[in-house]
Amino acid sequence: MTNQPTREAILAALSKVQEPELHRDLVTLNMIRNLTVEGGNVKFNIVLTTPACPLRSQIEKEARQAVLAIAGVQNVEIKMTSEVPNDGRMRGLVETTIKNAIAVGSGKGGVGKSTVAVNIAVALAQSGAQVGLMDADIYGPNIPTMMGIDRLPPPSRNNKIPPAKAYGVEVISMGLLVRPGQPLIWRGPMLNSAIRQFLSDVEWSDLDYLIVDLPPGTGDAALSLAQALPLTGAIIVTLPQLVSLEDASRGLNMFRQLEVPLLGVIENMSYLELPDGTRMDIFGSGGGLQLATGAQVPFLGQIPIDPNVRIGGDSGKPVVVAYPDSPVAKALRGIAERLAAQISVTALQGGTHIPIQIVD
Repeated sequence: MTNQPTREAILAALSKVQEPELHRDLVTLNMIRNLTVEGGNVKFNIVLTTPACPLRSQIEKEARQAVLAIAGVQNVEIKMTSEVPNDGRMRGLVETTIKNAIAVGSGKGGVGKSTVAVNIAVALAQSGAQVGLMDADIYGPNIPTMMGIDRLPPPSRNNKIPPAKAYGVEVISMGLLVRPGQPLIWRGPMLNSAIRQFLSDVEWSDLDYLIVDLPPGTGDAALSLAQALPLTGAIIVTLPQLVSLEDASRGLNMFRQLEVPLLGVIENMSYLELPDGTRMDIFGSGGGLQLATGAQVPFLGQIPIDPNVRIGGDSGKPVVVAYPDSPVAKALRGIAERLAAQISVTALQGGTHIPIQIVD
């Protein structure tokens, strides 16, 4: 008679399977749930730290192989689920739970920061996460246009401002609160007040991720945000060219001075792929990786040039939605997955960033 596998033997086998980014085993991380053993049939859940886990299939494969190697196991049924870890920071201005808040910044305008923020937010929502997108560019709010929204829902009974919703993402922006084309001529204290109201007066759901699109530069908005909303971390968007790198470096150092963990660098408009398959480096090459390496922060990836990115932004249909199989959409989804992995590492390490290995 074949020996029936025991729970202890299965957990012992799974304790040898490592979570690739966290470098700890699945059992220690409490990722194995609802384990049942019926004869030679084994069932359990693997609870990932993000629905956007880039190594989901690798973890499932290694866990299955480990259990199938146990004498008496005939069949393994694995259900993959996720629970995004909370970074543990207190966000007193917000009544709901925001597990992780991520600022998207740059040292200068024109690098596609808002485009990156929008597509990352939508990609995370597509993976199954609860995502909010806050447009902190008070003077030049472009997020509503890019997300295809022009108004907020009616106010709720508790006088909170309900966020707009598009592509599964909750959105707030000054562009939804003022008439189109109306200029905002405000001083710093008014800007600080607006950012605080976006946090305290908006009826956010419980969010896994709040993506905050900052205005370009290193001015009042970034300082106000860092003071009002404890951040899980920040990402810097740059172009490959030297001038953009100098500006991005200022943005990076600003976050360091504000003691905001740096989650990574993203290089936008990296290259143009020509019809013959060759790449044209219109803005130079390798700058984003150079910046990340020099600053000892993760390099989250490159985004190629594609006219459909601009078309999607103008039409209110982000490229990850409009052209999901395009190289640029795949690049943006890959960056969203790597960012989610880095956020999990940062949250579970109590705010200490550990660079993850990026594999092209």
